[in-house]
Amino acid sequence: MKGIQHRLLLFLRGVAMGAVDLVPGISAGTIAFVTGIYEELIHSIKSFNLDALKTLKNQGFVAAWHHINGEFLLILLSGILFSLFTLAGLMRFFLEVFPLQLWSFFIGLIIASVIYLLRQHRPQKLVEFVLLGVGIVVAYNLSISSAVSVEGTYLSLFLAGSIALCAMILPGISGSFILVLLGLYPVFINALVNVELDFLLTFAAGGVIGLMLFSRLLSWLLDHYKNAVIATMCGFLIGSLSILWPWKQVTSSVVSATGSLQVTGSTNLSPQSYQDIVGQDPYTLACVILCLSGLFIVLTIEMIGVKLKNKET
Repeated sequence: MKGIQHRLLLFLRGVAMGAVDLVPGISAGTIAFVTGIYEELIHSIKSFNLDALKTLKNQGFVAAWHHINGEFLLILLSGILFSLFTLAGLMRFFLEVFPLQLWSFFIGLIIASVIYLLRQHRPQKLVEFVLLGVGIVVAYNLSISSAVSVEGTYLSLFLAGSIALCAMILPGISGSFILVLLGLYPVFINALVNVELDFLLTFAAGGVIGLMLFSRLLSWLLDHYKNAVIATMCGFLIGSLSILWPWKQVTSSVVSATGSLQVTGSTNLSPQSYQDIVGQDPYTLACVILCLSGLFIVLTIEMIGVKLKNKET
């Protein structure tokens, strides 16, 4: 970490990650990936291991703090928590009042990020192009999958927690969306609402174990096959655009424990078909403008990042 500027930018990245966690279908890993902190985040999560405990025992707290990249994680987590507690109402307002415009804005962010990432890590080998295609197909098929019904047992919650938290750090795949696909979203929400600690702790235990194991795999892959991993994740981002497409017709839904309607299936429509079938204004012009705004914002942020990096060197 170098200076207040970098700490502030990291905090704002955490704010953005927390904000998208409030939006169904979008992963916090997407924000970490497109803002350039994904590798450091994965390596930092991976550093929670036996070596960290040995360092704490033999060299003290300060050495252990550096070992786990504590400052990075603390600032990032502070931003995430700040966002969750302060922006929840605002995000819900936009989702309820301006959903089409919000999704369009996110599409612009994702498209610009993919362009930037593929320009910085251009696929050159055949396997990298294949993995890019695989990522697109996997994310797209997940986006159109129908929800199944899994019984809410301790074992299913443990496994769901390990899968959902791993998905959370994968760009383009939302942990909450995985819970919807498994049919466990209402069970999880009900456990939160009723503070069912046994279920929540089981879910958290599965998540922590899954995250620790998965972060090690991702860390190793990034160290040895960086371009291939980035190509795959760009594929995830492209495939996830189907989830973000604003104009949808709901085909199936369930009522959660809180009484809110949770969409479990939908079909993408053109703006005109949306107006004809759903009977609502598609706000096409506003959506296009916001999509372009998302493109502009990401490219501007990346230009600023390049300038800051050049100043350091």
